[in-house]
Amino acid sequence: MALIDLSNVSLIYHSLESETVAIKDVSFSVDKGEFITIIGPSGCGKSTLLNIISGLLEPTYGKVIYNDKSVENRLDKIGYMFQKDNLFEWISVWKNVTLGLKIKKKLNEENLERVEKLIKNYDLEKFKNHKPYELSGGMRQRVSLIRTLALNPEILLLDEPFSALDYQTRLWVCDDVKGIIKNECKTAIMVTHDISEAVSISDRIIMLTKRPAEIKLDVKIDFKNKEATPFERRSEPEFKEYFNLLWKELDKVNE
Repeated sequence: MALIDLSNVSLIYHSLESETVAIKDVSFSVDKGEFITIIGPSGCGKSTLLNIISGLLEPTYGKVIYNDKSVENRLDKIGYMFQKDNLFEWISVWKNVTLGLKIKKKLNEENLERVEKLIKNYDLEKFKNHKPYELSGGMRQRVSLIRTLALNPEILLLDEPFSALDYQTRLWVCDDVKGIIKNECKTAIMVTHDISEAVSISDRIIMLTKRPAEIKLDVKIDFKNKEATPFERRSEPEFKEYFNLLWKELDKVNE
């Protein structure tokens, strides 16, 4: 059964003079444990669609159903990781990671034990009292992800989470983030402009058209080497095939 289901989702922006259709009749489902990436031309509405899935935006038409309930009633099960890590520089890693729990008044023993385990499992234990400015870009993204996981969401939404990093760090952090999400048995929907990144990390890729955004392709990504990390996938024979397919289709969309 699908964990999240988008049914004929459309978004229309209205002004005094006109209306603009941003997203048109988008439907797809996400199964538990899947890692789905949304790609498409710049400005087509990828992040807008992510905001609709998160409940931050309400669609003009259509529905987003989360585990048989309207997404508005399950917002506590969704975690959002933005382009910037948005860590507070003046407080420690530990206080950053537990901030969401504090705001939601969930700083109980069980949740704190889970956060301690996350920090230990992902090599941040010796940095828990450091300030974010003392960390590398990759470590900051790890802290940001663990802060999101601290609230124990079932599904993670990632809006170009690696875009602020240099190329080499992006490759490493992509492995890191995928590994953590897989280990914690989470479901993820990511937005990116980078086709290589999408192929390396995803179970499925959804390509949108120009605005008004519709689904152009929905491609299952299947590598023979099931245990390959995102970095290792880049050297697998299937990688080039998927990249070329998506590149050609995206080029057609941009025409």
